[in-house]
Amino acid sequence: MPQDSLISGLLRRYGETYSSELGLDLPGNIPAHLFRWLCACLLMSAPISARLAMRATRALADKGWTTPAKLALSHWADRKSVLTAAGYARFDEKTATLLGELAEKIMADYDGDLRALREKAHRDPLTERKLLKEFKGIGDVGADIFCREAQVVWKELYPFTDDRTYAAARSLGLPEDVTYLSALVEPEEFPDFLTALIRADMAGETAASLGQSNQATKDE
Repeated sequence: MPQDSLISGLLRRYGETYSSELGLDLPGNIPAHLFRWLCACLLMSAPISARLAMRATRALADKGWTTPAKLALSHWADRKSVLTAAGYARFDEKTATLLGELAEKIMADYDGDLRALREKAHRDPLTERKLLKEFKGIGDVGADIFCREAQVVWKELYPFTDDRTYAAARSLGLPEDVTYLSALVEPEEFPDFLTALIRADMAGETAASLGQSNQATKDE
């Protein structure tokens, strides 16, 4: 199967980033959107489905906790209640604490603006990752998720891939090589492509099924 057909099928069926699905404009480099994305990364780091993590992220926004200042002023019991109602019950107590601490640290260390973290790191990817991991609840997995999509605006991160992406690429017969993978699409499409790989892998897609789906779409 031609590789172009595989890439087209991936992007057509699964090429929406999680941040975009949440209505976040990461390319706009908007502080509130970067903050909400970091909260989403914390929630998605837990051994829980992406669907439930996304639901919990939306629930926080529905309560108006869309900035570090607003979330920092919220009560632990209220955060726990919102997480529980969103289906995050197994981790609600710990995560309610972590979210509050995350918001407070951003206020204390970066005046409520994650872009200041980038400048403190002098736009060095390794330092940015180190600073991200200083937030309790953001480990290697959370930092990977953040960088995977933030590279569309924090250009120094590009091209960024991670173990989860490589596993998804391997399942579709693509090389586990960042230089190779990043050359398959335009730089601004790379986060979409990486998310498409992961979504397709979770859906159990194969290279053949994606190529056939793409061809069927062209024939319609």
